[in-house]
Parts: sequence; structure tokens; C-alpha cells
Amino acid sequence: MSRQTLRRVLLVEDAPDIREIAEMALATVGGLDVLACGTGGEALRRVGEFVPQLAVVDVMMPGMDGPGLMAELRARPATRALPIVFMTAKVQPEEMTRWRVLGAADVIAKPFDAMGLADRLRAIWAKLDG
Repeated sequence: MSRQTLRRVLLVEDAPDIREIAEMALATVGGLDVLACGTGGEALRRVGEFVPQLAVVDVMMPGMDGPGLMAELRARPATRALPIVFMTAKVQPEEMTRWRVLGAADVIAKPFDAMGLADRLRAIWAKLDG
């Protein structure tokens, strides 16, 4: 069974400049529908109205960090199976392994290639189908 085309992405990033660049890269360059949130709490409040196919989540955020947000999303039936891609500057091999063991679909290192971000997410999305 083939997965739908990736169209809707939840982006959760606390740094306004990074959030704006990523949102522009995904929406304007990549042609995706994006819900950009600045906190895990905002994402939890708004995720139901948007129904994303994939989430891109910053690992280190004040309040609720990326792994905490992932746990909250996994606890909800509607978002339990939502694939989550972590974005982080912490990309040492042991950290990358930790994020994957926690259940991340993949990890994108910061700084990221803005022009290639949507294509990278589409490639991750395609891997999830296999």
C-alpha cells in the first residue's frame, strides 16, 4: 500500500528566525502546507485543527522539549502514529542514536540546508512507506 504524497507538515521551533526560515523553505520553496508553532504547548493545542502528516520538531526548547512533545503526541490517539523528525545541533553519533531509539523517524542537523529541506522531508516520508 502506498502512502499519500506529503503535503502537511507541523513545524515546532522556538527560535523565531529558524522557524521563519524553515517555514519559508517548506512552504514557499517546497510547496507544503505548514503549521509553524513556537512551543510544544502551542503545537499540542493546534495539531488537531491542522492534522499534519509529519512533524519537524526542535529537540531543545524551553518548557516542553522535543522528546517531551513527542511523548505527548504519542499519548494521543489522533497523533500516536505521527512521524516525527527531530531538528537539532546535537548531532554526535550517540545523540543521533538516542533520538532514533526514542522513536524519531529521522534527525536533521542544524544548521540545515533550507533549499533542500522539503526534499529531505519527502525522502524521509518515502522511506517510511517501505
